[in-house]
Order: sequence, then structure tokens, then C-alpha cells
Amino acid sequence: MIHYGLKGVIAAETGISHVDGEKGQLIYRGYEIGEIIDQCTFEEAAYLLWYGEFPTGEQLHDLKVSLVGNRQLPSYIIDLIVSLPDEMDLMSALRTILSAEGRKAYRWKPTIEQAIRMTAMAPTIIAFRRRHLEGKTFIPPKPELNHVENYLYMLKGEVPTKAHVNALETYMILTMEHGMNASTFSARVTASTESDIVSAITSAIGTMKGPLHGGAPSEVISLLNEVNEQGDAEKVIRNILKRGKKLMGFGHRIYKTIDPRSVALKSKLKAFSGEDKWLDLSMKVEKLGVQILEEVKPGRSLYTNVEFYAAAIMKAVQMEKELFTPTFTASRIVGWSAHILEQAENNVIFRPQSKYIGPIKKKEDSIQV
Repeated sequence: MIHYGLKGVIAAETGISHVDGEKGQLIYRGYEIGEIIDQCTFEEAAYLLWYGEFPTGEQLHDLKVSLVGNRQLPSYIIDLIVSLPDEMDLMSALRTILSAEGRKAYRWKPTIEQAIRMTAMAPTIIAFRRRHLEGKTFIPPKPELNHVENYLYMLKGEVPTKAHVNALETYMILTMEHGMNASTFSARVTASTESDIVSAITSAIGTMKGPLHGGAPSEVISLLNEVNEQGDAEKVIRNILKRGKKLMGFGHRIYKTIDPRSVALKSKLKAFSGEDKWLDLSMKVEKLGVQILEEVKPGRSLYTNVEFYAAAIMKAVQMEKELFTPTFTASRIVGWSAHILEQAENNVIFRPQSKYIGPIKKKEDSIQV
């Protein structure tokens, strides 16, 4: 039996995360995702994925120091950021720039220190490249700011509000890891050849870049914009469904019930009700959307997915759509590197087979007399 795309094939054992689409569960290292975002910062969640346990106060302090220390980019990386063609998209630029980090120091086996460096560098690269394309000066990292807060600061040039930091931090924790998806598999395949962590992560970025995997929630942005302009969420939603179109941000190919990441995001964002109009609008649209979908498509159980609230967050923090997938990538580097480290501990090279369906020919059959 052929499993096209290896769908349903178990290719590895992992202790990093568990995705249960039927039950609507996402678990990091044994902990439900809702519990993690209620109690953890980005740094604490990253530590959990890398080390398999929550950090002590001292361990968390050391991780923060290490992340801050690796935010600064060497001069050759900065030269590369400004020398790449302007028409190169951000994901391609991030892939190319990070690959330049590959040096002799990054040899088999990968280390957590290398994972930390890659995680720390990515937001700085994205922010510097984005500002370069906008014709603006670079904003150096601010050591006293946490990981997510500093990312927004480098992009915008001002310290962000608490509501915006918490919203984006929640999103970035939720997107750190999601099982054996296409980009994670790509990272593990590369690592399984005993290549370096830089090569494995750039392989994953190349995979994430594809629209079938890391596509940005731009369609949800369009929905929220339309509701905002018309002022009638119910009318907009019903018109979309009447035209036979999908209501973007609702439903998920893996989760057959409520997407736990969406639930976690909504729960967190409720704390900031009234502080940002886009976050408030998204909750209103979600409530109406679920009600109308149940009326129009009874029994389908179409709930919001993580992209729905991700769109609201990106809109709230004034992040352009070109930054959506790179921001997703900046968080997922934590999960990729955790898988690379796990692969290295019990490595077997990935070597699936293919079934040949072409003809069998003889050379003389093609000779013309």
C-alpha cells in the first residue's frame, strides 16, 4: 500500500509534542497548551521544549542572558542583509542569511546553545531586513526587553504596549511546535544525514515558505477589514457563505473539533478586552461566525482555527502581511531545533522508498532504422 505524502505513516517517536485532532489537544512535553500559555513566557516555553522541563529561576535567567547575548548580528550578516536583492521576499532572505551562519563550529552533533543562537538571531534578521526594505535605519536590540517585546521594538522603533506584547507572545508560544508537520519532517530528514543544525533549519524554512504550509492568514485579515468597513458582521458573513465561499479562519484539516490553539488565544486575549479594537472585533466575528455556520452547515463543527486569532493579533500590532510567515518561522525555530536535537540522540537516516511506475525499455527499441 502506498501512503502518498507519507500521510499517516509514523516515522519517529518523540517526547516533544502531541497533536490529537479528534480530541482537540495540543501537548508540549506532557503539558496542555492552555496551561502553558497561562503560566509561561516565550523563554519558559522554549526552555521546556529544549530541556523537557520548566526552568528554575536561575536557569531562566541564564537562558535570557544567552538569548540577549546572541541577538547582535556579526558584521558579515549585516552586510548580507543589505546586499541581497530588494525583490527577494523575507522568507527567502531569512533562509539565505541564516545559512551564512553555518561554520565549522556547527558540526554534528547539534547543541542547545546552537538552538538558542538560531532562535535569538532570527527576529533581529527579520527586523533588520524589513527596515532595510522600508528605507529605514536599523534599530539595535534592547537588552532589557524580553524576546517578543524586543522583536516588536526592533520592527517599530518604540516599546510596544503590554496588550500587544502579550497577544504576540501567546501566538508565538502556540506556534513554536506542532508535531511532525512538513517543515519539522524536513528538518529531521536533514539532521538524520548528520548535517549541521543550520542546514536542518534552513531546510525547514524552505519548506515553511511554501503556501500549503506556512501560508499567512491574509484572507482572515480581508474578512476583518470588510466587517470593520461595513460595520455589519452578520451581513458580511452571510454574504460570503451565500456566494459559496469559505469563511476563512474557520475549520482545520487536522482538528476535527475546536482548535486548542484558538481556544488558548481567545482565553488570553479576553484579558485585554477593550484595549484594542481589532482584538475585540475578532471575538465578535468569531461568535457570529460559529453561530451562522452551525445554522447554514449543521453538524460540520466548524470552529475558528489558530489563523483566525493570529490575523487579529497581526492586525492589532500593525504587522504587515509580509511579516506573518517570517514571524511564524521565528517561533517555530524553537520546535524545529528541539526535533533536531531529539533526532541526534537516536539517529537513523530517513530513507523511504518509491514505487517505479515508468516503462522498462531496451536501447535497441528506440533505434530508428
